[in-house]
Amino acid sequence: MATKLTDLQVRNSKPREKKYTLAAGKGLTLLVMPDGAKYWRLRYRFGGKARWLTVGRPYPETGLKEADLEAMRLRRRLAEGVDPAEDRKAEREEQRQKVAQTFGLAANAWHEFRSPAWKKRTSDQVREYLDKDLLPKFGHRPLDSIRPAELADFARAIEDEREAWDVAMKMRQWAKAIYGFARANGWTTNDPAKDLAALARKRPEPENFAHLPITDLPEFLSALEADTGSPLVKYCAMLALWTANRPGVTRTLKWSELDLEAGVWTIERNREGMKRGYFHVTPLPRQAVEMLREVRQLTGTFEYVFVGRNDPRQPISDGAVAGMFKRIGYRGKQTMHGFRHLVSTALNEMGYEADWVERQLAHGDPDKIRGTYNKAHYLEPRRKMMQDWADHLDKLKASPLLKAA
Repeated sequence: MATKLTDLQVRNSKPREKKYTLAAGKGLTLLVMPDGAKYWRLRYRFGGKARWLTVGRPYPETGLKEADLEAMRLRRRLAEGVDPAEDRKAEREEQRQKVAQTFGLAANAWHEFRSPAWKKRTSDQVREYLDKDLLPKFGHRPLDSIRPAELADFARAIEDEREAWDVAMKMRQWAKAIYGFARANGWTTNDPAKDLAALARKRPEPENFAHLPITDLPEFLSALEADTGSPLVKYCAMLALWTANRPGVTRTLKWSELDLEAGVWTIERNREGMKRGYFHVTPLPRQAVEMLREVRQLTGTFEYVFVGRNDPRQPISDGAVAGMFKRIGYRGKQTMHGFRHLVSTALNEMGYEADWVERQLAHGDPDKIRGTYNKAHYLEPRRKMMQDWADHLDKLKASPLLKAA
């Protein structure tokens, strides 16, 4: 194609005191700047107005031949009645949208969309895992930039380093759901989470909620008392040991559920964290009431008793107590849920009625038990039983084994 410029002329064009242009034919020009930079531009008319449009990259990234071909393509668009400048705007907006559609934006939109169909507990749990795991790692990344190997390595690290098999499984499931939601909205065609399940390794056999024998309790209580971490996490663990309530219910205890004057913790029917949603009344031993009065000075203005470290509007995380157990040397030896096994074994060995112990553990629906309120829930016998248990723990703390520790 004949032009008014040659490659040699373009290469030899020198900067001057002021910028100048060299015509390359059919509106294509080379703009030479005082600093020596060279830009290709196309001059054209659209809608009766003269316009300029940059063509390609600056010289020498775009040579004369490439600039000529690109100018030809733009003139074809003009012949079709399309302003190439509008094409350029549309391309830039599309690129901007792609960059703007980050994994974090998609994840938050997905969570907001799905939450109305979930129970509050599920919504809060998903939010917690997103904020703790997925978003810090991938939240800032464009959806199109995340590769399958990155998600696979991330899930594997959760399994290997934290041994959090359920978290890794949920991470895979939610990453897949988020990408499905993003594709349905037209934000991406990428699908890096599609085959993550194929890389999930078999988890170790569960240890059936590890718990200590009664004989090891003095050393455990000593280690727990000596821990210098969050006192709220320590108090949460002690409340679980004093009451044998389920970990999820204990962790999310609300001030509205407590009557400290009466020494009673009431769990309403269908309460989140309560297996099968049973109604349950828990008598609080004196030690628990004293501890809760102390905690009320710290968190009494919030909804939850054991508030989160980063957000006091939320309860402590479900891994907070497990992290403390690991820190004091009892990882794999004792769990929050294992307290229920420990307390059940201890109370039965101490000779208490099996029905009282089962009711303390919230086994069975109390609404189906015949009898008056107190008889149905064995509230008064359980109050004495759990006070005896708390006093027994105090005696273990004062044992010679503890003093020697």
